[in-house]
Amino acid sequence: MGITTITNEAETLLLTNSDSSNVNNSQELYKRTGTIWSATATIITGVIGAGVLSLAWSTAQLGWIAGPLIMILFALITIASTFLLCDCYRSPDAEFGPIRNRSLAEAVKFYLGEKKQRICGVFVVESLYGCGVAYTITATESISAIQKSNCYHREGHHANCGHNNSKFMLMFGAVQVVMSQIPDFHNMAWLSVIAAVMSFSYASTGLALGLAKVIENGKFLGSITGVPADNLTRKLWLVFEAIGDIAFAYPYSVIALEIQDTLKSPPPENQTLKKASTASIIVATFFYLFCGCFGYAAFGNNTPGNLLAGFGFYEPYWLVDFANACVVLNLVGGYQVFSQPIFALVEKWFNAKFPNSIFSQNFDLKLPLLPAFQLNSFRLWFRTVYVASITGISMLFPYFNQVLGVLGAVNFWSLCIYFPVEMYIVQRNIGSWTRKWIVLEIFSFICLIISVFSLIGSVQGLISALS
Repeated sequence: MGITTITNEAETLLLTNSDSSNVNNSQELYKRTGTIWSATATIITGVIGAGVLSLAWSTAQLGWIAGPLIMILFALITIASTFLLCDCYRSPDAEFGPIRNRSLAEAVKFYLGEKKQRICGVFVVESLYGCGVAYTITATESISAIQKSNCYHREGHHANCGHNNSKFMLMFGAVQVVMSQIPDFHNMAWLSVIAAVMSFSYASTGLALGLAKVIENGKFLGSITGVPADNLTRKLWLVFEAIGDIAFAYPYSVIALEIQDTLKSPPPENQTLKKASTASIIVATFFYLFCGCFGYAAFGNNTPGNLLAGFGFYEPYWLVDFANACVVLNLVGGYQVFSQPIFALVEKWFNAKFPNSIFSQNFDLKLPLLPAFQLNSFRLWFRTVYVASITGISMLFPYFNQVLGVLGAVNFWSLCIYFPVEMYIVQRNIGSWTRKWIVLEIFSFICLIISVFSLIGSVQGLISALS
């Protein structure tokens, strides 16, 4: 993933987002100005992304009863696990403790030790990197859909309007190279707000188009058991893959503590983030249910894998174009939300390891008609290579539903459930085999089973797509 094997000391720096001297957490390194509104906007940007576009297909595989119920179940699980994680930001007291854990990996190290912190770090890097791949694939499909939509409008719905998506991936990658030069999370609140507005726009458009199609059909399509398959085994693969897609759509635990670290207090940061998380998940679930259900109701067994780019809708073509343009703009912001933590980790390690390097220095740059800004050589080099590697992987595996399913299954239990549960047990000093401990461990085990089956189905789907 672009990060090579390094010494144990450097690896610790990379995966904890902190320096080796254990910076005094009571020392304020910057002014925290975030509010419930900025946190909500950032969460919505991170949650309502590529995942919403696959939910109609997921509902189609699961059917009218299981589809909506599983979406609601994942919403409740996400809220519960986020509440656990919020209380791990400060220590020893969850609201007023002087020690701050500014990232998931840093919190895991503090509560669970270096060994589990390194395991967590691998999953964090994989998750953030994987989101970049998923967002690149999704944005590319939307860019391609805009061209196809215009072509179908001009030449008819049966015209040959295929395009080479590789050039669109390169275009999206070029945009991300520029956007990646935003220094850090604290300089991108404006981008989160824009991306959140785009999320509402295309989710609302997908919902409206699905509703309009249902009205046009005069009935709800679909069935209780979902799309039929050739045999039971094939049906199970599709069901498991659909669950993986839903799992990808919800969790954002990998960036939750970074968001919490931007919040001002009072009130305590954990209270603010809990309220922001609840509001965000309720809003996301509303759109997820309606997009998933109306998409399935509109197309039944022919529900496309990508609701807006799979061409269940042809007209009005300008509205389809608008929705896909909103997808692209949203994913530009979402890509940065999930990339900034990796940028911060690697650059902090480099600056600590090579403090006197010329690559660690900032240079003032002034271009015509633009305000002066600072250019960092390592930032420019590393972030460009990072974006280029994601673009290359996306070109090798351009399979929307399958990639989302694999990423959702791999990261759901490990990052969203296991580490928050185990850290909360330590933070609250919950004794083994007490009632609360048993409930939390059963909760974690059930989510592990869900992840395992989802991964099996999604990997099988990816293998089938490659063959």
